[in-house]
Amino acid sequence: MNLTESYWPATRDADILDTTVGDCLRAAAAAIPARIALIDGCADAGQRRRWIYAELLTRAEAMAGALLTRFQPGDHIAVWAPNCLEWVVLQYGLALAGMVLVTVNPAYRRAELEYVLKQSRARGVFYAPHYRGHDMRATVTSVAGDLAHLEALIGLDELDDFLAHAPATRALPAVTADDAVMIQYTSGTTGFPKGALLTHRGITNNARISALIRGAGSGTTDITAMPLFHTGGCVVSVLGAHSTHGSLVLMSEFEPNLYLDLIAAERVQFTLAVPTMLIALLEAQRAHPRDLSTLAVVISGGAVVPIEIVRRVKTEFDCDFSIIFGQTETSPMITMTRLDDTPEDTAESLGRPIPCCEVKIVDPASGRTVPVGASGEFLTRGFHTMKGYFDMPEATAKTIDAEGWLHTGDLCSMDARGYCYVKGRLKDMIIRGGENIYPREIEDVLFRHPAVAEVAVVGIPDQRWGEQVAAFVRAAPGHALEPNALHDFVREHLAPHKTPKVWVGVESYPLTPSGKIQKYRLAEMFASGDLKPVSS
Repeated sequence: MNLTESYWPATRDADILDTTVGDCLRAAAAAIPARIALIDGCADAGQRRRWIYAELLTRAEAMAGALLTRFQPGDHIAVWAPNCLEWVVLQYGLALAGMVLVTVNPAYRRAELEYVLKQSRARGVFYAPHYRGHDMRATVTSVAGDLAHLEALIGLDELDDFLAHAPATRALPAVTADDAVMIQYTSGTTGFPKGALLTHRGITNNARISALIRGAGSGTTDITAMPLFHTGGCVVSVLGAHSTHGSLVLMSEFEPNLYLDLIAAERVQFTLAVPTMLIALLEAQRAHPRDLSTLAVVISGGAVVPIEIVRRVKTEFDCDFSIIFGQTETSPMITMTRLDDTPEDTAESLGRPIPCCEVKIVDPASGRTVPVGASGEFLTRGFHTMKGYFDMPEATAKTIDAEGWLHTGDLCSMDARGYCYVKGRLKDMIIRGGENIYPREIEDVLFRHPAVAEVAVVGIPDQRWGEQVAAFVRAAPGHALEPNALHDFVREHLAPHKTPKVWVGVESYPLTPSGKIQKYRLAEMFASGDLKPVSS
């Protein structure tokens, strides 16, 4: 294509299938029953459980039967637990039973848990007894007394008893591709999280298409530490591997040294990791090199991926790299770089829209589609968009317009070939003295400096300019934060008004559960004095 305006039609170079989550597992178990579906990525190799597809299907169907003895198709059932093989069984079991999975971050405390269970109107919750020293059984028990609709609390340590009451055989309900399958709560970078209601068609096709684009297939192996309560875990990783008949190594949580050990030991070809994970993996591999020769493709997204990180991963891991771009509300993928893209397109763009997704870039004020190369808000529509935010019609109407376009809130541009480029979030854009400044541009420059391990550029209030540019920097090992040197480095590449005037050193960043830096929290911590500028 040779576009003149920033609009990409829904191409038909892939089929959208009327599939459900249960269909995906049944198809794989029928085709490759004896192949490994799931590997428990624990540190002790002798304790790693390995389930073949036939076994995973048997467990999932038993779970579905047990669920139907307590609940009804269409009921909302929450899972509050860290990554584990049982979480995946619940994901498939709930789907086969025609129920809606409500995903809950295991790090939540009482008020956060109560909010999600109440807002989702969950009838039951499966929970881990403990997580990182938190007595989750005591917390969920205390919450349940205030929620009349919450009828059942089942600990993951009680699953054997729960399954024991299931009938030996039970007919499972008919489930359609357009049925709701899960409520995924947004990361909450601003305000209260909203529950995106996703469909079987949206997540199964999104997972399959994106997996095929990256080259996954029968006999390949993925590894993930992405949280299963997020689409990066339960959709991109779980359904991505299983819809293409591959194997998945599932880690309970991210630990860079174990992650690298597992890639080497399990001969992994694919991994999905957000930028903060990639930085930790690069540092761990430099400190203690492993044989990563089987690693073919690293996929990243969920947050802006700095150009320098893309280049380092490709060079130091000797692998291909693919950028994915999307959000929870879009199941989650919208665009993706292809493996045959040029190094420049892989490092600098978001790729092109995946098949059957419409995309346009519009002027946020007028709503008109902008010319190619111009910046505006990224909109999309198609099979992948959510039904809406559960029980939030006003929020849904603000996000999905009357023509079905989902407004992502991301500032992007599109070139004549349909490749998209992120500029930042509408709410992240800094307006200094009437000039629009995109933090991504400054962050990309700073990531190239050897003293910078991570950086987040944020707008902070300024009486004269309205907003001023502040850089929150985590120094690379063996380096100190030197504002004068970093200032001069940025000035070599960018205009004066884009050069940060405030420099803040940090040891770590406030993150969302999906690994995105919460920039609004950095601004709040700076305003409160919890984070202080470094003198020049």
